[in-house]
Amino acid sequence: MVTEISNMKTLIIIPTYNESQNIEKMIRSIFNSGKIPLNLHILVVDDNSPDGTADIVKDLISHAYSDGSLFLLSRKAKQGLGTAYIEGFQWGLTRDYELFIEMDADFSHKPEYLPPMIEQTHQADFVIGSRYVPGGGVRGWGFFRKFISMAGSLYARVILGLPIHDLTGGYNLWTRPVLDHLELNNIRSEGYAFQIELKYKAFANGFAWAEYPIVFEDRQAGKSKMSKRIILEAIFRVLQMRFSSKR
Repeated sequence: MVTEISNMKTLIIIPTYNESQNIEKMIRSIFNSGKIPLNLHILVVDDNSPDGTADIVKDLISHAYSDGSLFLLSRKAKQGLGTAYIEGFQWGLTRDYELFIEMDADFSHKPEYLPPMIEQTHQADFVIGSRYVPGGGVRGWGFFRKFISMAGSLYARVILGLPIHDLTGGYNLWTRPVLDHLELNNIRSEGYAFQIELKYKAFANGFAWAEYPIVFEDRQAGKSKMSKRIILEAIFRVLQMRFSSKR
């Protein structure tokens, strides 16, 4: 367990596809979010966004963040959230990062939660930004979107027998021992299912976890990537996880 947070080599991974309206503001907000590790870096994993997201990041790397705190991993096509995070994790593991953070680019994951969530790694191997514990919540969603999210987490909790309340959320912190232990190349899930699978495997392998309450706010700019395919994948992948002997 890493205990000296101020010296932790930390990587925030932000997958992007058409986030030109958000990415620069998000990057600047993270670096200005207060008490964060001195060695905090950001890796943007862009899926060849046609709106020029990658060009904005390249410009920031060349000018505002030429100190080596910002990186870009450009992919040739839209390959999905799960593979973006897997490539980001693997990129960071080969560069000796100790803490890995998943964040969206659209400000639904508030940068101000970073310091208290990172503090939780004193006691936990992975930390979940949770909408469904006391103090957490969602703003800006309609009834159907709230129902799908809450029902998805409840469904996964019951089928997999997990005590974690927010299994589908994407604001998560992972310490290096967890990612070193999990077989990342064997994870094929996307969207909700990807977040569920990582938490399920980490829990099943005995890693300590914590849920920190967050208020999730719907994006103010850009377009949501949610789809029926992602929802259906989560339903079937949870059943596959439950009846698979391999964790």
